Amino acid sequence: MHSITAISDRTQHYLEIEEKYGAHNYHPLPVVLNKGEGVFVWDVDGKRYYDFLSGYSAVNQGHCHPAIVASFIEQSRKLTLVSRAFHSDLLGEYALFITKYFGYDKVLPMNTGVEAVETAIKLARRWGYQVKGIAENKAKIIVCANNFHGRTSTVISFSTDPSSFSKFGPYMPGFIVIPYNDLEALAKALQDKEVAGFLMEPIQGEAGVVVPDAGYLQKAKQYCEDAKVLFIADEIQTGLCRTGKMLACDHESVRPDILLLGKALSGGMLPVSAVLADDAIMLTIQPGEHGSTYGGNPLACKVAITALKVLQEEKMSENAHAMGELFRMELQKIQSPLIKSIRGKGLLNAIVIDHRNKEAAWEVCLAMKNNGLLAKPTHGDKIRFAPPLLINHDQVIESVGIIENSLTAIQ
Repeated sequence: MHSITAISDRTQHYLEIEEKYGAHNYHPLPVVLNKGEGVFVWDVDGKRYYDFLSGYSAVNQGHCHPAIVASFIEQSRKLTLVSRAFHSDLLGEYALFITKYFGYDKVLPMNTGVEAVETAIKLARRWGYQVKGIAENKAKIIVCANNFHGRTSTVISFSTDPSSFSKFGPYMPGFIVIPYNDLEALAKALQDKEVAGFLMEPIQGEAGVVVPDAGYLQKAKQYCEDAKVLFIADEIQTGLCRTGKMLACDHESVRPDILLLGKALSGGMLPVSAVLADDAIMLTIQPGEHGSTYGGNPLACKVAITALKVLQEEKMSENAHAMGELFRMELQKIQSPLIKSIRGKGLLNAIVIDHRNKEAAWEVCLAMKNNGLLAKPTHGDKIRFAPPLLINHDQVIESVGIIENSLTAIQ
């Protein structure tokens, strides 16, 4: 029922117990993985695959990067959690490291990406009341249509995807939805004096790698500045070298007022996220007003420092830029009526599949799986390609060959 080829008994066993005892809130490819190294993962039958999802960009540094694993093991033997009721030797060290790394006064450490988004919403609102002078409970945040910022009840309140919000109401008020990549709509929304922040993705990943027009980020930031509104960049998926720069905002030399990081901040070892801002914003929240039991735990701090060092030391943004150019150039050579368009930046790319056949993208992903490459459709007709950032020239060429063969098989 899942695949166009036979599934082994061993794989079937794991699929069945997950189906029986796990919630049905995902629709994964019918592959059961048990090992990862670099750009590759292996299934329970020992078959090797290129991983072209990278845990939704959480394993930018590659699966089980030796330096990150070593840090994890070393710290896990010493101290993993103290809660924020006490200090740890690593929290200050991490705060110093990450604030200097990205050039901000302060960091507020959290765990998951959506916790970072929720923190930014609270920060923007608090800043709106305390600094901008918005009347209590009137603050608004501008967001973009087709956004994906997570799954909490607040965040789905401003989603435009029915599969995210339908029948989960009532919804949180205080959000203005405008079209993505539309400066005119942004300028109009910013006329509202009750707006505290503009929350956006520099490239919309989950929407199918939607890259805005050149100059959009720079102008959007300027518009926000002029209107005394905080520019909040969700770089949880686009950041940390994924698009060929440390941050996607760096392509236009834009410095967000609030920067959100997650996913690859731990190299895929454990949930680690961060909210970065300057004192005028961050210090509007005082002790006892926001927090997290696991946020800033010693294990997370140690791993995040190493994960960030690996990105720089191994020149992963440079490699993402070069290999992304190669990947798109090679994709352009594929003669397939199924490819409607190719888009992306660095190693965050997608193809849009001709969707007269609604199942075409899913069938292409199944064919790629059978041929040794794992990717997943998003929004039905788009396939995202985001391999670990240490992929090399020969591996890119081999991967594009797999994609081409799979498209041919489906045709």
